[in-house]
Amino acid sequence: MATREILKMGHPTLLEIAKPVEKFNTSELDSIIEDMIDTMKENDGAGLAAPQIGLGMQLVIFGFDSNERYPEADQVPFTVLINPVITPIGDEEEDGWEGCLSVPGLMGVVPRFKKIRYQGKDQHGNEIDREVDGFHARVVQHECDHLIGKLYPMRIRDFSQFGYLDTLTKE
Repeated sequence: MATREILKMGHPTLLEIAKPVEKFNTSELDSIIEDMIDTMKENDGAGLAAPQIGLGMQLVIFGFDSNERYPEADQVPFTVLINPVITPIGDEEEDGWEGCLSVPGLMGVVPRFKKIRYQGKDQHGNEIDREVDGFHARVVQHECDHLIGKLYPMRIRDFSQFGYLDTLTKE
């Protein structure tokens, strides 16, 4: 398929609320997903949301066996998630380092719910309903934030833990 350009922080499309997907199991949707997979892999991403490639639709992909950007992270199963709903399980949050393909070269510590339930559909319209925790939960929350016009720096509470990768000391 094709690698798409990733929009960077500051682009107005990244601040918009994405619209629900209404048609599943179409060649157009399959093509978009293939392009997203190629784009995510080419950029060594853990996930990618449709708004990051300029498409205002509620579609995210995520997953990896291992990832250079997050070497300590557990494996996350590859998932196509459409029209997601996230429900926190409990109030417990945990801080963790995040980066983003739309915010290249920077990382920051972001609080996220430790355990969540996410629901939605795959590209064929099949239901997805999972309870996850740890890095898997973090990735889902991060990617789904793109669908509501949020980038991870908007969630940072302590800007002393935000900066350029080549300068940061992550303790």
